[in-house]
Amino acid sequence: MSKHSIKYFNGRIFNGESWMDQAVISIENDRITSVANDGSTDEQIDLQGKKLVPAFIDIQLYGGNGQFFGEHPTVAALEATVAYSREGGASLILPTVATNTNDVSFAAIDAVREYWKAGGKGVAGLHLEGPFLNAAKRGAHAIDKIQEPTVSNIRKLVDYGKGVVRMMTIALELFSEEAMKILQEAGIIISAGHSNATYTEANSAFDKGIKVCTHLFNAMSPLQHRAPGLVGAILDHPTVMSSIVTDGYHVDAAVIRLAKKLMGERLFIITDAVTENNEGYYQHRLAGNRYVMPDGTLSGSALTMAKAVKYCVEQVGIDEGEALRMASLYPARVLGLEKEWGKIAPGYMARFYMMH
Repeated sequence: MSKHSIKYFNGRIFNGESWMDQAVISIENDRITSVANDGSTDEQIDLQGKKLVPAFIDIQLYGGNGQFFGEHPTVAALEATVAYSREGGASLILPTVATNTNDVSFAAIDAVREYWKAGGKGVAGLHLEGPFLNAAKRGAHAIDKIQEPTVSNIRKLVDYGKGVVRMMTIALELFSEEAMKILQEAGIIISAGHSNATYTEANSAFDKGIKVCTHLFNAMSPLQHRAPGLVGAILDHPTVMSSIVTDGYHVDAAVIRLAKKLMGERLFIITDAVTENNEGYYQHRLAGNRYVMPDGTLSGSALTMAKAVKYCVEQVGIDEGEALRMASLYPARVLGLEKEWGKIAPGYMARFYMMH
């Protein structure tokens, strides 16, 4: 692909670190080669007062546009989820499967492989949220589908999902060192979640290599003054990162603000988005701006990443540039892609989002 230069003007451009009033961005082979204030261009784009920002990354969502990939995993459902994400600013995602039968997980793995084989873009791999969770902190997960994290059970999923399963949410306190080693040797990002771990158990696991946690405050042992729990360990640990759902239903704005003050760059955004689903174990119903199970249990968000960023800025009071990093650069760090995604800078992927 020949080099192509585009001038963006009449708006604001966030390069991942600071704002620019206009920019000439040169692209070659899908990557940015230079960013300048001005210069010769092949094309000019009037932002019409909008903002050009690095594309977002959503490492946890289950479906979109009426197709619930997490329960009915097909290539068509995956394509609908990718389209939903792109409309909301996310150009890279980890479609997610909640605790379910191995057959559903295998079908999701197959769908990702088929999507890639057909040239599909924007899917970095699969996130398995379960099935090795603590039933006491299952949240909306199907209790009868939770599995014991035996070496045999883990190998079945890891072996079948080789090269596709990128992340797995687990209850760390239930894992032996041998079981944990299987995931680590497979190169799977281990995220602690749906866990009743004590503060001590969590810190021990963090020190042994677990560096990510799933939806802070939701479905985990809470912070109490005599029992800090998993929440306390996450807030207190100097390196562990955690996702958070910023819709005002999963976590109150004041609590998000407190967590941000304590965690800084360690806190990042996910949507945890689902879509309407009337069949299977996870029957989601839209209730206002969130989804619930038939019994009223909170089961997922109606967020896009752009909406999540907006909530952080307008309701939590987080600086806009920092909120944008929470949706782009920081999740890129989780995936080990922080030198390719999350900035508008030379060497980075030419993936942008134009937002109001």
